Amino acid sequence: MINYDNFFLDQGFWGWLYKLLTPVEWLMTQIMAVFHQFLTLLGMSPIGFSWVLSIIFLVLVVHACVFPLYYKTMKSMRKMQAIQPQMQRIQNKYKGKNDQASKEAMQREMMKLYQDNDANPAGSCLPMLIQSPVFMCMFYVLSAIPYIAREKRAPLGAFDVATAQQFSQTTVFGVNVTDVFGSATSSGKIIIGVFVVLMCGCLWFTTYFSMKRNMNPEAMVGQAATMQKGMLWIFPIMYIFSGVTMPFAVLVYWLTNNVCNLLRTMWQAYAFPTPGSPAAKDKEVRDYKRENERRAKAGLPSIEEQKLIDAKKEAERREKEGFQRAQPRRKNRNKKK
Repeated sequence: MINYDNFFLDQGFWGWLYKLLTPVEWLMTQIMAVFHQFLTLLGMSPIGFSWVLSIIFLVLVVHACVFPLYYKTMKSMRKMQAIQPQMQRIQNKYKGKNDQASKEAMQREMMKLYQDNDANPAGSCLPMLIQSPVFMCMFYVLSAIPYIAREKRAPLGAFDVATAQQFSQTTVFGVNVTDVFGSATSSGKIIIGVFVVLMCGCLWFTTYFSMKRNMNPEAMVGQAATMQKGMLWIFPIMYIFSGVTMPFAVLVYWLTNNVCNLLRTMWQAYAFPTPGSPAAKDKEVRDYKRENERRAKAGLPSIEEQKLIDAKKEAERREKEGFQRAQPRRKNRNKKK
């Protein structure tokens, strides 16, 4: 049961956490307000679809800001994947050796491997730790606005009581942005249901696409496969139950965010595929074709022709020098320097 008088995210642990994130929340309200003013200047009504577009623009701005971190994450993951065989050899070298000297030696070799390849084992985690609070703040801001409009919460950034009330008067597709499934009209319930289905369907397809296109089939066995299949269904089902309790404005954010995540996942499979995955094999074919096209434009022989040229040169060298490996010459120790 939703308490319309007390904002639950301002209480307990969440209240303490979101208090720390107030500067980020303040900035997000300003971004929404700027977009809303811009759309109003273009002739859109200040109450209505202009606020929904402001939510969408806010999500796009946030994704654009965190994309460099995401790109850094992908590069870090690619480097770690590239040195995985070398890491495995080091681990096998010290397998079963539990003495302190062996542990320190393995750690030194691993650190040297990271340094030589400019790889950071934490590089794929740290950016995600930065991204998560940003998206949490978007959820918080959109959830807090109806309480500001009812004067049950203090103003936040650009959203004073008047602005929050203007936002709360927005109705699109027959549903108010502050409505939840239980408080919406019959037509509003249908719209909210459609958004929840689209939101969960987008999340499901993102996980499914990643499993089918960007995972090594050899890794999809045993416990790993069971966990992935569980994630494929558990999270979308959880979102169904949580989605019907969220204001429509939050559903707009959630659906837009999930669409952006899907597009980003597809881009990742295209540009940074997991080695051995179907997407990686497709990338090899694309890179092979592009290299041949580059060579053709530069007037160079194709990859196949270059291999034939190299093979011919090797055959000619062997014919000239013979197939026997040249014996090393013994150094004349009696020769004076």
